[in-house]
Amino acid sequence: MHGLGLFSFIFFFSACVLLLLRRLLSCRSAAPPLWLRRPAVRLLLRVPPHPLRPPTQYMQDIYIYMAFRGIHDADPLDPSVLLLQDRHRSHFVDTEQLQDVLRPRQQVRAFLSMWRLDPRIRPYVIRAGFYGIYRLGHIIIDWPLITCLVERWRPETHTFHVPLGETTITLQDVAIILGLRIDGPAVTGTYMVDVAELCGDLLGVTPPADALRGLTIFIRWLCQQLSTPAADADEVALERSARGFILALIGSFLFPDKKGVHVHLCFLPLLRDLTLTSTYSWGGAVLAHTYRELCRASLDRRCGISGCITLIQLWSWERLHVGRPDFGRSVPFAAPPLPHGLHDDDVDGVDEDVVDGLPVQHGVHPEADADVAPEPALPLGCRWRVPLTRVLNPSGVLLLYRDQLDAQTSDQVLWQPYVGEVVDRLPALCLADQDIWRTISPLICFEIVEWHRPERVLRQFSLHQGIPPACSYDHQLHRVDARGRHQPDWATYYAPYIALWDSRAARVITSPPSVGLMESQDPYMLWYRRITRRFMTPQLHRDDMRFHTTAGSMNVMVS
Repeated sequence: MHGLGLFSFIFFFSACVLLLLRRLLSCRSAAPPLWLRRPAVRLLLRVPPHPLRPPTQYMQDIYIYMAFRGIHDADPLDPSVLLLQDRHRSHFVDTEQLQDVLRPRQQVRAFLSMWRLDPRIRPYVIRAGFYGIYRLGHIIIDWPLITCLVERWRPETHTFHVPLGETTITLQDVAIILGLRIDGPAVTGTYMVDVAELCGDLLGVTPPADALRGLTIFIRWLCQQLSTPAADADEVALERSARGFILALIGSFLFPDKKGVHVHLCFLPLLRDLTLTSTYSWGGAVLAHTYRELCRASLDRRCGISGCITLIQLWSWERLHVGRPDFGRSVPFAAPPLPHGLHDDDVDGVDEDVVDGLPVQHGVHPEADADVAPEPALPLGCRWRVPLTRVLNPSGVLLLYRDQLDAQTSDQVLWQPYVGEVVDRLPALCLADQDIWRTISPLICFEIVEWHRPERVLRQFSLHQGIPPACSYDHQLHRVDARGRHQPDWATYYAPYIALWDSRAARVITSPPSVGLMESQDPYMLWYRRITRRFMTPQLHRDDMRFHTTAGSMNVMVS
């Protein structure tokens, strides 16, 4: 009895120590010591004992875990880079605690159905630099694809970790896909605004209390008040209507909130002079906001994601093979002109060649009205706003997407998709700021600051990729948000980061040109395989009622 009591005491003490270690690892800010990385210790941390659970039950849990999962640990061999692995979405997928698809938070289609762009305010939207975003409009989102990408996003490096290396959305992608300016002053300012005075001056209407939620305003209310300017409206009234349209477009497409039905009024002062509006780095702000939303969604079992989801999906379609649809007929450069009687907002990337009973005429230009200005050149993303087909590439299945990425081969990544005819017809704005595409600088959008890391994805710029320098993960910077902060002047709060952005041209990374595809034994790939988790599908996963993956077996063989 004495021996049994001593054994129970030792088990109780060990269980408490393991639970404490697991808790410390979940919130660590540096790499754990070497002894914590040993497979036996990692196994005990994966299946920790409980002080109130009998030892025999604990040993049975260990046996079941090893029989089902195998003894191989899919986490990185060198955890010095991915410091947040124990909080990352891939960790919960690996232990089969998280299988759900992320829920959408985007209302751009609802906005475009409520607000038909008046031809009289179209020139103002073009002048402000948002017409390409409007023409891109709504594209059906493949949420399993977005979920699959979030599982491979790493907040420590701001890159997607795919089997062939790191890749990410850069300033180049934002400029070419969305047609937004990336050079220029940072999108920042203050939250100290008088709502009634600001809206009365720039929109011509004062919102009631039920149209506001703090410093955000309902997009539906903007549509009801400003979407139909009077027939005899003067230039001031038309410009106010244009500001309301751009503000709603910003809130529903570029910077949607958690529900996608509000837009923050902090953007409105930047729309005072629409000519000056076009000079801001809206592309940098969108990328900062997208990075932040990807970071949030990838940690702690989050169930939703907001931000510019269209940018993430179109970037994936341009560069990766997973879930990419095919064009129904000849590949168009931009969105096909619409036939008479069909409004811009009716085509949204559906899979048929008939929309609302009217055939989509590929490559046929209708006669332009005499009173309407010629259609300006459109960004590359607009070419996906056509009927698409997925006959050759199945879509919409998260398990399939994971398996396709796990089994990725060298010919399934387009490192340089923007070449040849693709860029020949782009508007000048898309290619205007090539000198800062590779800048290592902070991206700023009011309370959000995220680092642009092109030095980790030099193959996207046709340059040789070496082992990148270490990048620190700033916990404090990621904790700053707008919750409870209604008065700060972000331009003052982030003055050091804004100064770094202003000197962006001085921190452009360079490297020798790349020659051919990178070999599997290249020093970068040897390093990369040690610091990352290449396979996302749980090993030895078998379900008689579902698709059986092939990459899990490959993982076992590689290991």
